[in-house]
Amino acid sequence: MSALPSLHTPEDVAESLHVSAWWVREQARKGRVHAVKVAGAWRFTDAQYQELLDLHTTTPAPAGTDVNSRRERRTDQPAPELRLVARLPKRAAGS
Repeated sequence: MSALPSLHTPEDVAESLHVSAWWVREQARKGRVHAVKVAGAWRFTDAQYQELLDLHTTTPAPAGTDVNSRRERRTDQPAPELRLVARLPKRAAGS
């Protein structure tokens, strides 16, 4: 007979990740991570705990990239002209 996996509570996971237990339970409730619900309480196996870590692990940007810009800026085309149109105030529309 194989040994049962160890199960971690949301409080255990939250403490090690330095987040709230509510946040851990919310990730499981919304289906963002796999979890086991036993008798109405969320539990995480070692593999599911690792999945939660992997999901929120970032990788460093390659050298020479601007980490502050989220998309490439196109300098060859001018920005489109945006014309604003005023609307009547609500009190003037009723008269």
